[in-house]
Amino acid sequence: MILPRRSFLKTISAATAASLTQIDRILAAAIPKEVLQGGFAIGPQAWSFRLFDVKTAISKAAEAGAKCIELFPGQAFSAEEKDRKFDHNSTPEMIAAVQAHLKEKGVKAVAYGVVGLSKEMQATRKVFEFCKKMEIAVINSEPPAEALDTIEACVKEFDIKVGFHNHPRRDNDPNYKHWDPEWVSSVTKDRDPRIGACADTGHWMRSGIDPLDACKLLGSRVLSAHLKDRKDWKGPDVPYGTGTGKVKEVLEFFASIGLSGSVSVEYETKWEENVADIRQCVDFVRAFKA
Repeated sequence: MILPRRSFLKTISAATAASLTQIDRILAAAIPKEVLQGGFAIGPQAWSFRLFDVKTAISKAAEAGAKCIELFPGQAFSAEEKDRKFDHNSTPEMIAAVQAHLKEKGVKAVAYGVVGLSKEMQATRKVFEFCKKMEIAVINSEPPAEALDTIEACVKEFDIKVGFHNHPRRDNDPNYKHWDPEWVSSVTKDRDPRIGACADTGHWMRSGIDPLDACKLLGSRVLSAHLKDRKDWKGPDVPYGTGTGKVKEVLEFFASIGLSGSVSVEYETKWEENVADIRQCVDFVRAFKA
């Protein structure tokens, strides 16, 4: 399924373009410029290294030539303490140890997800407080629409962006809407401009959605990304530029909206040894010129 032409065209009206330009001005980049490569905060999603502990994931990110990483909740804390999980429930000592390892490896944690957010303020604030302590700029989540009032209050208080992430369409679960960029647009369009989409381009492909069309529909509401290339629309992940995921065109779109959030390499193949492929992805973005 390709996005209907009417949906695509309505996103590029003059009025919308003017509004999005204003949003771009509001979204001042919270990610340090020194971690950018090719104009983007490009680095692996730690989920790419889910078989390893968080410290090893950070080391592998550095090995891949990345200067930043997106952390995910529940990764093993260390090779020695695999039963202890690193996330927003971690102790101050665990957080300090991970911060020290990030500094040692020259890698910046810029995003956190995919993590649950709800309308329950105490639980949602806990995630934001953790991300503030880690100096994380973007939280990626798949919250219910009814959580948006709580999320918006925290976004304003903590000045952290929230991207609605998408997994593939679930044919047996019609209540799952996050796969649909039109739905994400509908629930975020009137919210604080720091609330938008985490564009998982590979999962859109698995849902039969053209990733470039989806990005253009969402416009500057795209705040972060899990950028993937695939051999075919439902095939395995491949290094950027070697598949059918229109990675160059998507990067050109990101540049056109002044994307200031994270662009994460979520590489869901070759789980035991994928650093070389992720390095190819980082190198592709480093060489990108708008």
